[in-house]
Amino acid sequence: MNEKWKILIVEDEADTAYILGLLLKKNNFEIKIAKNGQEALEVIDEFMPRVVIADWNMPVMNGLELCERMKSSDKYKLIYFIILTARSTLQDRVKGLDVGADDFLLKPIENQELLARIRTGIRIHNLQNELRKIEHSKALIEMATTIGHKINNPLSSLVISLDNIKAELENSELTKNISDDYKIIEESIKKIQILAKDLTHLQQPELIQYAENKNMLNLPDSD
Repeated sequence: MNEKWKILIVEDEADTAYILGLLLKKNNFEIKIAKNGQEALEVIDEFMPRVVIADWNMPVMNGLELCERMKSSDKYKLIYFIILTARSTLQDRVKGLDVGADDFLLKPIENQELLARIRTGIRIHNLQNELRKIEHSKALIEMATTIGHKINNPLSSLVISLDNIKAELENSELTKNISDDYKIIEESIKKIQILAKDLTHLQQPELIQYAENKNMLNLPDSD
């Protein structure tokens, strides 16, 4: 494993948290421990784990409540969530699944099973992130293509009209007076044509920051 995947352990029993942390550290995971769901929410932004392992029964905010909060957030919903519990009834499992839990492990926990579930969770998390990136890129391409086509239609009409005006003014004294303005309009049209072409042929969209908290498509400079 080249990268240390981040795992957040949410457990109010200090001994259990310590043992879980020791096991994961030995297997090359980077860990952080929270004592309850509320504490987990306070550290998750900075830590951003791939997997959360949370006990069902905890004070302040239990594992189920934490899971529900995370799965209702676009920012955290792809984090793989494993609930640790001594509850083994079907009703309890259904309750956990209803709030979005990805997996259950019954206490006492078997080390190799826990590690296997974590690795599965990481693979699923990575795959979901890749799918999200693909969907995002597809949406950007579709948007850029639409805008490019929308620009092309009025642009074609503008080019035709400008050619007609040029033909009518070709032998007129007025042409000398507006020649500089005409050149500026002509150059601007060429730039817009290049932009429309770039948008309609966009293949690998890339965003760049142009202001605080604002991004734009990275397109070739037409200047």
